[in-house]
Amino acid sequence: MSVSIGDTAPDFELKDQTGQPVRLSDYRGKKNVVLVFYPLSFTGVCEGEMCQIRDSIETFRNDGVETLAVSVDAPPTHARWAHEQGFEFPLLSDFWPHGEVARTYGVFEDTLGIAVRGTFIIDRDGKVIYTDRNPVPEARDQEAWKQALADIGAA
Repeated sequence: MSVSIGDTAPDFELKDQTGQPVRLSDYRGKKNVVLVFYPLSFTGVCEGEMCQIRDSIETFRNDGVETLAVSVDAPPTHARWAHEQGFEFPLLSDFWPHGEVARTYGVFEDTLGIAVRGTFIIDRDGKVIYTDRNPVPEARDQEAWKQALADIGAA
């Protein structure tokens, strides 16, 4: 399955870096969501992307927007990485069943066992209004995310 612009974002529940469950549908009617799939914690390009989110947190986490970052790493890995890097946004574990949410969104790379760099911006109604997909070694353009949020009045 692959998720496209105009689709209702498939719901999921995953644990964050503190072990607390986070459900996508909890944001419906309340906040727009920037859903960011990334390959692995503690890797160069992934760290660069997550640090960019951290450094622009006023855009990516505010009264109208929440950013959820998802990888196949386990919650303890996310906890350590979040602590070391000062990430205050949720890092969600798609650990088991391995990559199930990434598969649902069409961004799981079976040969590597990890997600590619997929981004989905979901409006308050639960509709996907923006997507991008980049291969594992290629960083994303977060200015495009900011523009997509501005286009719906969320930035």
